[in-house]
Amino acid sequence: MTALPRTAAHNDRARTVRAAWLIGLGLLLLILPRLIYPVLALDILAWGLFAVAFDLLFGFSGLLSFGHAAFWGSSAYVTAFLLSNGQSVPVAMLGGTLSALLLAVPIAYLSVRSAGIYFSMITLAFAQMVYFVALQWTDVTGGENGLQGFERPSLFGLDFSDSVTRYYFCLAVFALGFYIAYRTVRSPFGQAQQAVRDNEVRAQSIGYNPVRFKFTAFLISAGLAGLAGSMYTFGHGVVSLDVTKWTTSGEVVMMTLLGGTTTLFGPAVGAGLVLLLRDRLTTSDLPVGIVTGLVFVVVVLFFRAGVVGTVQGWLRRR
Repeated sequence: MTALPRTAAHNDRARTVRAAWLIGLGLLLLILPRLIYPVLALDILAWGLFAVAFDLLFGFSGLLSFGHAAFWGSSAYVTAFLLSNGQSVPVAMLGGTLSALLLAVPIAYLSVRSAGIYFSMITLAFAQMVYFVALQWTDVTGGENGLQGFERPSLFGLDFSDSVTRYYFCLAVFALGFYIAYRTVRSPFGQAQQAVRDNEVRAQSIGYNPVRFKFTAFLISAGLAGLAGSMYTFGHGVVSLDVTKWTTSGEVVMMTLLGGTTTLFGPAVGAGLVLLLRDRLTTSDLPVGIVTGLVFVVVVLFFRAGVVGTVQGWLRRR
């Protein structure tokens, strides 16, 4: 039998490894609320999708945003506001996602023409503007008190007062968001997007418009971040000012780097690791921030590609 060419064999192994990760992650998510608190499991879904959305911009487009809390937070507030006014859960989550998309249009238009630290600072400035609006617009956002006490009406017989039911509903939403991210990366648009990231001048010379690709990637990333924010509000039944703070943008950067950029599901794994570690540390006398920071430093020093990226590389070499 004729051996497969080296590139074909390599692609087959890569697909096998990717499929194994996806199946393993899917099975773990199905049983997750049986292993840990359902509310914590739902947090992992929300933050995991948030990290995947961020990686679409950072890992696959090469744009480091310090302002993704603006989309996560704005969607969280809109979702809570709609639920407070008697809207159904799907309508509220859709409204939150659309609000994040609308907010992303002017931010993307003004920021994608910059690069490097300038792009990062512009996104951070816009995120701080959203934070101060949430702080001052007390009639709508509740200011420092946030929004709480809103109902999550039942849907098709699903009782959302039960935390396990909320988890599996959000698991379906997470699967939809992850599928959108997967199809985006594997599509011709995603391949062109990565070409622009790797060499913008060369991509432009063969007919690609870098600004248009960056703008579109920014919108997709912001929309998925908004969907994640709506999941977070739905899961907790409360939204506070923390969702718009700059520290939220920093946390999603850390989660993505821990899991591994450009691995697609690596950021979701990183989110799970951070949240599980934080949950364990809250029951101990160890300082959460210091221990989390030390873990982050160790991963950056010894797992340059992140946890998932390093394991994938090891499996491919094997």
